[in-house]
Amino acid sequence: MSSSVGEQLRRAREAARLTPQQVGDITKIKSDHVLALEEGDFHQFSAPVYIRGHVKLLARHYKLNVVSVLADLDAELAQTDEFCDPPSLIPREKGVLDWVTLQLSKLNLRVLLPLIGLALLVGLVWWSYAAWRRHQAADPLADLGPGYYKAPPEKSVVEYLPMPAAPTNAPARK
Repeated sequence: MSSSVGEQLRRAREAARLTPQQVGDITKIKSDHVLALEEGDFHQFSAPVYIRGHVKLLARHYKLNVVSVLADLDAELAQTDEFCDPPSLIPREKGVLDWVTLQLSKLNLRVLLPLIGLALLVGLVWWSYAAWRRHQAADPLADLGPGYYKAPPEKSVVEYLPMPAAPTNAPARK
């Protein structure tokens, strides 16, 4: 390892006559992170994957030997307490949430969202029609309360008023 990764990145940036802000604008890396990498301050990053990704992107941008720079970075990270352990290579057991998240990430939202909207609209129309049919089928006289006419039950005896007898002296019709 001839020089630190930060020194290599700083020399390459200065050789290209770029400021950290210009490099940040070009690579979409925060200029604070560019400066932190050049100073070897890895504590601004939450995981080594971000450090490696940014260094790899900067090395490509500066047209450095990416493999060599990453090997130097691995040697530097091995000397730090926070980033010395490599990530676990033992696969953890994946659950249902992992599977659902993977499937959702494969979906094209430009197609999926209109389909979901259409399904919701169809469901709303169906629910409205079913509610309207239930309302139409309900007996409006079922719960009138006391004081209103209510039809007698079917098994009760129905009394009718007697029909008047036909008059005996009715004139004959012609």
